[in-house]
Amino acid sequence: MSDTTLATPLAVATDAAAHDLSEVRDWIALLKPRVISLVVLTGVVGLLVAPGSLHPSLAVAAVLCIALGAGAAGALNMWYDRDIDARMNRTAKRPIPAGRIPPGAALGYGVTLAVASVLIMGLATNPVAAGVLALSIGFYVFVYTMWLKRRTPQNIVIGGAAGAFPPVIGWAAVTGDITLAPMVLFAIIFLWTPPHFWSLSLFAHADYERVGVPMLPVTHGARQTRRQVLLYTLLLVPLTFAPWALGFAGPVYGAAAGLLGAGFLRHAWAVWTDDQDPAGRSRTGDRPARRAFRYSLSYLALLFVALAVDRMILG
Repeated sequence: MSDTTLATPLAVATDAAAHDLSEVRDWIALLKPRVISLVVLTGVVGLLVAPGSLHPSLAVAAVLCIALGAGAAGALNMWYDRDIDARMNRTAKRPIPAGRIPPGAALGYGVTLAVASVLIMGLATNPVAAGVLALSIGFYVFVYTMWLKRRTPQNIVIGGAAGAFPPVIGWAAVTGDITLAPMVLFAIIFLWTPPHFWSLSLFAHADYERVGVPMLPVTHGARQTRRQVLLYTLLLVPLTFAPWALGFAGPVYGAAAGLLGAGFLRHAWAVWTDDQDPAGRSRTGDRPARRAFRYSLSYLALLFVALAVDRMILG
């Protein structure tokens, strides 16, 4: 048998394996894995700082349900937004607009994961955690994606509540109730969302304008958006000291909140004072906004890590 004869089936098998792997990547991409990572982190911290404990296997199940619920919301968001995603540079290569996953399959995928995550959460923990998880999925899909996103520049402000639920879910999974502490964590993420997304929208505004999404830079201009980034950061940073002031976090968290908050304020100020033309457009290619967006991701992650570390060190 010739080498060519042997190589042909091997090449076919290799191509098939590569195709299968690519398809798996597309189904994972539908879940918005980068978003899930931050959602899971804040959910885990809510679980860790809650009074009481869960059996490790139930805790793992709760975290998995938070991840699946967030992924389901992401998949349903991509299914609904497939028309505008196809026309935006930032999203045109997503699996649905690129034609690699049919819209109907993505819809079924998202609905199945959403229902499964809520049912498993209820069985593994309690109805309160399952109810908040269902609320978070529904809020992101129906309130933010379908109602607010294409209608109002306040889409990020109101819709930001959807991403603020994970620490409440983690807390409720342990305790079966919702008290002031998890609502403070909810409020921190809620106020973090506008400066985070509006920093992104400053350098991605052309995409939003092209598809008619009323993001703040499109409806009110870049200067007003920069002002709002600074104002929301000024509101956010003092609030991050609330866990320490209320006594459910200690000096480790307090020091981290101060250092990280100073960094966020510096970036927000740089966004506000960016070199601009008379219309408020950046002459620097929106470099401060890009840096603020990247910092905001690290900021929230490190803030919640500091809360978990503080609890583990000081109890």
